[in-house]
Amino acid sequence: MLSRVANSIFWMARYVERAENVARFIDVNLHLMLDLDIESASQWRPLVHTTGDEEAFIERYGEDWSQDAVLRFLVFDTTNPNSIVSCVRAARENARAVRQSISSEMWELANRFHLMMRHAGGGDRLVENPHDFLTEIKMASHLFVGLTETTMSHNEAWNWARMGRLIERAEKTSRIVDVKYYFVLPNVEYVGMPYDNLHWAALLKSATAYEMYRKRYRRIAPEWVAEFLILDRDFPRSVRHCLVKAEESLRAISGSPPGAYLNTAELRLGRLRSDFEFARINDVISGGLHEFLDDAQSRINKVGDAIFDTFIAARPIEPDAVPDVEPDVSDNDNSTHSGASTI
Repeated sequence: MLSRVANSIFWMARYVERAENVARFIDVNLHLMLDLDIESASQWRPLVHTTGDEEAFIERYGEDWSQDAVLRFLVFDTTNPNSIVSCVRAARENARAVRQSISSEMWELANRFHLMMRHAGGGDRLVENPHDFLTEIKMASHLFVGLTETTMSHNEAWNWARMGRLIERAEKTSRIVDVKYYFVLPNVEYVGMPYDNLHWAALLKSATAYEMYRKRYRRIAPEWVAEFLILDRDFPRSVRHCLVKAEESLRAISGSPPGAYLNTAELRLGRLRSDFEFARINDVISGGLHEFLDDAQSRINKVGDAIFDTFIAARPIEPDAVPDVEPDVSDNDNSTHSGASTI
């Protein structure tokens, strides 16, 4: 597969997943605002922190952490590369570049998704009926994933899409748990109170994990919530589950045998997955949950960098690698090469 095709499929899936995550965070926060009587800024700033865009927000909006400013920034701000409208546009452009490698149903949905966001650019729908609008965004993302699973052959292209989606999901799940511990509670005196339970329930809903969590555990407890979202082996949005499945796709792409690694990307992802598989939540909390998750986010980003360096980045030919002698062209097979980097 051409490296540019693999890169476009990888980022197409990541951008669709990112758009859904942002929509889910906002929707849960809007519902939480109905249950809590707190200052708006203290409730909306953590959402910007979750996306990692605080500096960009401050440059554009200053210290205006109002609901209106945050929603504009996260949903419709085209200068914010992580806003929903920017993610959907980028996903559509990547899908357009690889139409020959994805199904026509996927391309049509990506195009409709983009048009829906462009027509809603004025923000009226978000103001008038935010839940319905955000639900439409989430359902479009879910449908795109479903079409990926059911209309694409589960070949190399499919593995690139799955790997991109799962790496993005693992990074975002780790972020929302980290933000809960450091930014959501206004005061430690709320810990263990009904106010605190509302936030933990909201955290689970942010990862669409509330119902599955309640089937597993009897009550809301911070350490159990953290364990479920970080270390659960079966829940599809837990960090551990995402890393395990992403590694499966990476190995399918590179063809490395079990127990071995052929490149830096496999080495980094394998080490990270192993650390999560053998971690215990009591040890994680006692050692510092924030430190554990902050390190995980950094390592996930380094996995992404290694994937790019290993499979995507073009490498210049070193002068020492060029032979000094003229090539023998007497038996030239007249084959031609496009010069495109391939993997």
